[in-house]
Amino acid sequence: MIPCSNSTGSDPSVFFLTGIPGLESLHLWISIPFCSVFTLILLGNCTLLYVIKTEPSLHKPMFYFLTMLAVIDLVLSTTTVPKILSIFWFNSREISFNGCLAQMFFFHSLSILESAVLLAMAFDRYVAICNPLRYATILTNSVIAKIGLMALARAVLFMVPLPFLVRRLPYCRSHIISHCYCEHMAVVNLACANTRFNNIYGIIVAFFIVGLDLMFISLSYVKILRAVLSLASKEEQLKAFGTCVAHLWAILVVYTPVVLSSIIHRFGHQIRDRVLLLFRGKSF
Repeated sequence: MIPCSNSTGSDPSVFFLTGIPGLESLHLWISIPFCSVFTLILLGNCTLLYVIKTEPSLHKPMFYFLTMLAVIDLVLSTTTVPKILSIFWFNSREISFNGCLAQMFFFHSLSILESAVLLAMAFDRYVAICNPLRYATILTNSVIAKIGLMALARAVLFMVPLPFLVRRLPYCRSHIISHCYCEHMAVVNLACANTRFNNIYGIIVAFFIVGLDLMFISLSYVKILRAVLSLASKEEQLKAFGTCVAHLWAILVVYTPVVLSSIIHRFGHQIRDRVLLLFRGKSF
């Protein structure tokens, strides 16, 4: 049972995570695919990191970016999934306010970092296909390191204000979060004060991160498509485009739930919690 919390304090000492609303009786069964996918993520990414590290032929820009993506995926998964499994297995729904803020910060920061790496991978494919002769001189190790540091700095810069914006709000309504983990808008919706600034900040971040990153990724692929179509043979076209398929799939997996979640949170108030949770489950 989740305690009914309607205290009048400004800062709650704890929040309570529901897991998947309406499916509490099935949490044990639902944990099986969650645990299986989490295990695959850990094993798959660790294997990828080991192979890239030990195989000199893979010490190339594209695989360096894949390394970054694998590390992000590992940290992002361990930020959320252990708590989700503790809810499913042990009914451990309680999370401290500070713990919730920390989880929120890392989840959103890593999501922004993931977006930046996908953008960098699009740039990598653009240079490899549209300017192959200069590929090695443009994407040097120092350039890749600078891209990684800039991506990390951007993520931290945008997300540092988030815990402070959430902490300033009074929470005199229910402290029950209809989600498996602490996500910005899911927590803000519990506040009993004007949350317009939080909403505006979320929209601004979504525009500057998702909007601009997607725009530049799209521009890269427009140029890539033109370059591929200008190749003489069908075989060369398929080979060139084949190098981009995995990246395009990753873009769809990452960005589709983010866009849908943002829209539903702000405009889909009548949508059932379970549908909202489905769209919010961007990654483990």
